[in-house]
Amino acid sequence: MTAPSNELPELSDEDQKLVVLARGALARAESSSAAAVRDADGRTYAGAPVAADTLTLSGLQVAVASALSSGAQAFEAAVLVNGGPDDPGLATLAEFGSQAYAVHTDLAGTPTARQEVGR
Repeated sequence: MTAPSNELPELSDEDQKLVVLARGALARAESSSAAAVRDADGRTYAGAPVAADTLTLSGLQVAVASALSSGAQAFEAAVLVNGGPDDPGLATLAEFGSQAYAVHTDLAGTPTARQEVGR
């Protein structure tokens, strides 16, 4: 997994869709961060953080778990809105996506970095 690049990424239409989904999850959960992923079949999943006494997950972990529980076999991309480069969900994204990448954005959805996560 590589550190995020300082070069601001240009978002494809498909990546922009992930931004919209992640920001929607952020708003619904009234959270400070959220994420969305695209699997190898083009299906998308979004998630916001979960914080309970017995379970703590980042938004990316929620999105990845939702995808895997729905039958996803591999990942292409993720968008983390207001998430960090050390998000624990990135390791799972890399495990299932040899060419996967993550785009980090601010709360407004403006890209701030791109991180190659595939092995």
